[in-house]
Amino acid sequence: MKQPDLYTKYARWWTLLSPPEEYAEDAAAYIKIIKKICRKKPRTILELGSGGGNNASFMKQYFEMTLSDISKEMLQVSRKLNPECEHIQGDMRSLRLGRVFDAVFIHDAIGYMRTLHDLRRTIQTAYMHCNKGGGAIFTPDYTRETFRSAAYHGGYDGSKRSMRYLQWDRDPDPDDSTYRIDFAYMFSDAAGRVKVEHETHICGLFSIQEWDAAITDAGFEAGSVTIETDQLEPGFYRVFTGRKK
Repeated sequence: MKQPDLYTKYARWWTLLSPPEEYAEDAAAYIKIIKKICRKKPRTILELGSGGGNNASFMKQYFEMTLSDISKEMLQVSRKLNPECEHIQGDMRSLRLGRVFDAVFIHDAIGYMRTLHDLRRTIQTAYMHCNKGGGAIFTPDYTRETFRSAAYHGGYDGSKRSMRYLQWDRDPDPDDSTYRIDFAYMFSDAAGRVKVEHETHICGLFSIQEWDAAITDAGFEAGSVTIETDQLEPGFYRVFTGRKK
C-alpha cells in the first residue's frame, strides 16, 4: 500500500497542518482511559502509528513512550518534538519487537486499515506487545454507525512558510468497508509562492460489533467509551479498549 504524500513528500509541513498544541485535550482523555483500563499503574507505552508525535508530546510526561510509524519522514518530525523517546519504523500490521509494554495506544492511524483482515492483524500486534493486565486503546475517527459526510479546513503560518488545507470526508459506496477523504493542500513558501495539491486517502469503516469482535478474538477483554471535548460532539467519538487477561 502506497503511503500518502502527506506523510512522506509533505511530512516537513506537518506542524503547519496539525500542530502539537491542538492535541492537549484529547491526549489528556487518552491518558485517563489508559490508567483506568490497566490493572496496575502503567509505566511503558507503545504507540503504533505515532505520526509526528503530537499525542506523545503530552503523554511522555506520564509514561515512557516507544513510538512506531511506517513513515520514516513522520518519525523524523517526531524525533525533533520528542528526542527523548525511542522511535522505531514499522508497519502496525506486522511489527514484532519481542517485548511487551504496560499499554498499547493507536490513534487515528488505525483508520488506514481498510479491511477487517488488516484491522484484526493490527489488533493482534497490540495484543502481542501488551503485558498481562495491561491495556490497549484504539481511536478511529468513525464507526459505521457514526459516519457522516463532513468537511473541515485549517492550517497555520510558520516563520517563513504557511499551509492551508481543505478536507472532505465522504462514503461513495456505503456497501463496502471504506470511506474516502479528499484533501486539497495549499503550500506557501518563503517567497510567497503558492502551490496547490490534491490527494485522496482511503480509510476503513467498521461497525461497533466488528470492532468488539476483532478485539475479543485477539484475546482482549473488549470495551469502549465515548469521550467529549470542546471540539467533539457528545456521544459521537468512541474509543475502543482491550484489557489483556
